[in-house]
Order: sequence, then C-alpha cells, then structure tokens
Amino acid sequence: MTATTGRRLLLVHAHPDDESIGNGATMARYAAEGARVTLVTCTLGEGGEVIPPELAHLTADRDDTLGAYRIGELTEAMSALGVSDFRFLGGPGRYRDSGMMGVPENDVPGCFWQADVDEAAGHLVAVVREVRPQVLVTYDPDGGYGHPDHIQAHRVAMRAYELAADPAHRPELGPAWRIAKVYWNRMPCSVIEAGLAEAAAKASFPGVAQPADVPGVVDDEVVTTVLDGAAQAGRKTAAMTAHATQITVDGAFFALSNDLAQPLFTTEYYQLVRGQAGPGEPEDDLFAGLAPDAAPAEEGTR
Repeated sequence: MTATTGRRLLLVHAHPDDESIGNGATMARYAAEGARVTLVTCTLGEGGEVIPPELAHLTADRDDTLGAYRIGELTEAMSALGVSDFRFLGGPGRYRDSGMMGVPENDVPGCFWQADVDEAAGHLVAVVREVRPQVLVTYDPDGGYGHPDHIQAHRVAMRAYELAADPAHRPELGPAWRIAKVYWNRMPCSVIEAGLAEAAAKASFPGVAQPADVPGVVDDEVVTTVLDGAAQAGRKTAAMTAHATQITVDGAFFALSNDLAQPLFTTEYYQLVRGQAGPGEPEDDLFAGLAPDAAPAEEGTR
C-alpha cells in the first residue's frame, strides 16, 4: 500500500515470521491507514526447523537452502499485510541465523550473534536516516525469550537509535534523525494465561504452550500500549500462514515446530521505553502524542 500520511513506522526483527506473529496486525493496520511501514529483518532464519515433511530437505543439515526459501515466505507475508518496504540488515544473507542459545551455531563466523554491534547498527542507521521513522518497534533486552538473534536485534536496534541521532556519527549515511518513540514487544501475563487456557480447551494441536514459551510475557502493568487489530485479523492470519515452514495456523490458534498450541492474537501489546506517552492509559496508538500528520521526511531532523 502507498503511504499517504507522514507517519513512518520501523520494525526490527530477528528472523522471517517473527514480525507476523508479534506485529502482524499492527503492521497491517498502519499500512491500511496510509503510514509508511518499514521492516528490517536481521537474518534469513537459516537455522529454523521445518514443519512440512516435503520441505525437510531445506534445513541447514541437509540442503541448507532454507534462508532463500524463507525470503519467498516473507515476501508473501508482507503482501498479505500490505507492506512493500521490507529489507534484510546489510542485505540478504549478510548475517546468518545463530540458532538457539548454547548451540555450536552461536560460534560460527558470520552469524548474527557474533556480529560487532556498532558495525551491524551502522546498516540500520542508514535505514533510519533514509526512512526517518517517528516510531521504532523491537524486542526487550532478553529478546523476548532469550534467543541470541533476538537479543542481538535488540542491541542493534537500540544502538542504531542512539547513533542515528548523532550528527557526528557517519554523516555520509545522511542527516541525523531522532526517533521520537521506541517500543518493545510485550505480552501481558493475564492475557497469555487466559489465551492458553482457551487453547487447551479448543485447539486441535497435540499440546499447549506454557507462558514461558511465549516471547515478551510481563506483568500487566508493564504494558503501556494496546493496539486493537481485530479489523486486520484476516491479514495477520494470512501472513502467518505464509510462513508455512515455521508456523501451522488452525483457526484462532497456531503452533510452531514444537506442535504446541498458542492463541493467534489480533490485539498486540507494547511497552514505551523512549519518548513521551500520548493521552490515554494505556495508549491505543503507537503515534499517540505525535502530530496527527507527522512531519514528512523532507523537513529534516527533530
């Protein structure tokens, strides 16, 4: 969808599929409203497991072609969400999937976990100064659930937030730009507990996830912002379905390769960690408190 307002949203994720699970309704909502939505994905997700048996040959221990395949899945997912600006940090394949914490893949040269944070952040600074987003969304310091690539995505995103605003830092990347608001993805404890209880009663998967399996679970009071994405439920479902190597969607529920049911939430939750909150508690808009038609990029820094 073509951007028709001055609103610009940047999301930084670790692997293809993370964006659709965590922010699919948010992305579809703002794209539909005419905001420019930009997604930066830090790896191709080469180390992921594969659900469909007929695609098992794609994995890293066989053909090692999963990363290229997941580019196609991400492309289909972004089409479902109405998002045309999606990129890979430093270009496709610049940083390799590091695998889960504690596996040998964490030590492979070229994996994202081994990347120099300032160097990786430089690639993101270039995007920030080009797009000039007012809002950035990424993970908390634990990456939501301790995955090394999620932790590194947090580090890189927060470092780029700092560096992009410094006029002395790499002026060849463009004029400095200060992002007005930064959010971390969150999931209120009461919401996930109720959702998993419903999954236990209604979902068709063999088992049900536990709260510890879900990224970003926090006490309810940590959440500052709640976005109702019910109008975008179909788009989010279609985007998650597009990531078929990683996700099985069944109605109001989904499962990853562990075959444990989780609710497919269309309301999405955030914690504001930089910038001023808008009116209302909780906020119902990531751009709350900013100008209704935020300044076009051509008007310079702020």
